[in-house]
Amino acid sequence: MIAGGIGGSTGDMLMHSLDTVKTRQQGDPAVPSKYSSLGQSYYTIWRQEGIRRGLYGGWIPALGGSLPGTVLFFGTYEWSKRFLIDHGLQHHLAYLSAGFLGDLAASIVYVPSEVLKTRLQLQGRYNNPHFKSGYNYRGTIDATRTIVRTEGAAALFHGYKATLYRDLPFSALQFMFWEQFHAWARRYKQSRDVGLPLELLTGGLAGGLAGVITCPLDVVKTRLQTQVNDPSPQHPKDQQQQAAQRRHISTSSPSTHRPPPGAAPLRTSSVFKGLRVIYHDEGLAGWFRGVGPRGVWTFIQSGCMLFLYQRLLHQLDVWDPQEREDL
Repeated sequence: MIAGGIGGSTGDMLMHSLDTVKTRQQGDPAVPSKYSSLGQSYYTIWRQEGIRRGLYGGWIPALGGSLPGTVLFFGTYEWSKRFLIDHGLQHHLAYLSAGFLGDLAASIVYVPSEVLKTRLQLQGRYNNPHFKSGYNYRGTIDATRTIVRTEGAAALFHGYKATLYRDLPFSALQFMFWEQFHAWARRYKQSRDVGLPLELLTGGLAGGLAGVITCPLDVVKTRLQTQVNDPSPQHPKDQQQQAAQRRHISTSSPSTHRPPPGAAPLRTSSVFKGLRVIYHDEGLAGWFRGVGPRGVWTFIQSGCMLFLYQRLLHQLDVWDPQEREDL
C-alpha cells in the first residue's frame, strides 16, 4: 500500500501538465479547437498562463486524491489478486477482477478530487482572459465552497458513474496487460529481474494501450465533470446568479456543450447517450479528442508508477520482510 501510494502520486505529479493539455483539448467547445496538437497546446498554455496556474492548475486536489486513492487501489488490488488466484480463478481473470475492485475502492476519495482538479485545469488561473470555462475559482478551497454552495455537495461526486465507466475498464485492462507483458519480459530475460528498460516499457505499454482504448469514456467523463450543474434549491439567490452565469458557459459537456453549427445541443447526463450524441455531432474524432496527450500521459505515468511500485515493494521487503504481507 505504501509503495503503491508513493508510486502512483509521483507518476501523477510528474505528468500533471500533460493531463491539463488533455483536459483542455477535451473541454474546449471551439470549432475548430483552440488546442489542436500536443506540442501546440502545451506551448499555448505555457505562454499565455504559465506553469503553476496554467499547466499545473489543479495540482493540489490532484495530489490530495492521488495519494490516498492509490493506497486504497493497490491495497485492494494485491489482496484481491492473491485471494482470487488462491481460490483457483484463472490468472488473467484474477488480474482483471482485482483491477476492477481496486478502482472501485479508490473512487470514494478519487472522484471528488477529480471534479476539483478537472475544473481548475480547464479554468486555468483566476480571471483567466485566455479561456472562458464558465466558472472562476480563486483556488481549491474556494472551488470546493462555491460548488457546495451553488450546486450542492452532491456535485463533488458529479460524473461518479462516468468516472467508474472510464477507470474500471482502464485499470482492469492496464493490469491485465501489465501482468502479461511482465510475464513475457521475464520469459525473454529468463529471470524475475527484467531490468530497468523493460520494467519501464512493460508498464508504459500497458498504461498507454489501456488509455487509448478508454479515451471515449474519458471524453464523456471530462465533459460531465466540467459542466456547471443546476443550483442547489436551498439557495435561491445563488440560483439566480448561476442562471445568469449559465448564459455565458463555454465548457463542453453533455449539458452545456456548444455543438458545431446546425447540430442539436447535448441534453443528457447518460454516459452512453453522451457517446452517441458526441459521435453524431463530431464523428469518431469527437470520441478520441485528446487521445494524443492521454496516450502519452498514461504511457509515462503508468511506466513510472508501476516501476516505482515494484522497486519500493522490493526495498520495503528488504527492510522488513514480515511487512510485505501487509502491503
